[in-house]
Amino acid sequence: MMRELLRRELCLASRHAGELINPLWFFLIVITLFALGIGPAPPLLARVAPGVVWVAALLASLLALERLFRDDLADGSLEQLLLLPTPLPLVVMIKVLAHWLVSGLPLLLLSPLVALLLSLDAAGWRAMALTLLLGTPTLSLLGAIGCGLTVGLRRGGVLQSLLMLPLAIPVLIFATAAMEAAALGLPIGGHLAMLGALLLISAMLAPFATAAALRMTLH
Repeated sequence: MMRELLRRELCLASRHAGELINPLWFFLIVITLFALGIGPAPPLLARVAPGVVWVAALLASLLALERLFRDDLADGSLEQLLLLPTPLPLVVMIKVLAHWLVSGLPLLLLSPLVALLLSLDAAGWRAMALTLLLGTPTLSLLGAIGCGLTVGLRRGGVLQSLLMLPLAIPVLIFATAAMEAAALGLPIGGHLAMLGALLLISAMLAPFATAAALRMTLH
């Protein structure tokens, strides 16, 4: 059942490839504009890279999250998902996993190009890739809660952003701190451990919170 649900989500996502590409273009455009605006100053680019990368990643995640439950609500399949024998938190986890595979994972795959644009060395690129690997799934899980609360609203995007941003601040703090430490040649294991802990806590709590929000929204 779980495999079929994941296949269904990926198949539906492939039908809306244009909407999925938009956040990736946004991510690249923001970083490219920063690089062009600052100019050919590699030390300065490397210094601002942590903040630029993670602000762009957060905004791209917000853009991609808009359709997490929207299409299911529009065609009535969201009510059917609530009736499945599979527990709703597990269904939510599968939807979030599919969402990350088509929106978060591409950000990770683009990291070498981003490192080139921002004049990062090998250690900086490695730190950025690891923080994206641990941080973007956390953003997807946290964003799912806001999506569940606002899916029934006509213009819930602003409210969803307001709900998600405070929850995302710890991810931004530890991710940027890891990249800054890597730039200074310092160990980043502690920062990565905190990102891993945030991911674990989000994976344990966010599906249940999202499931409760969906039930409250639909009843």
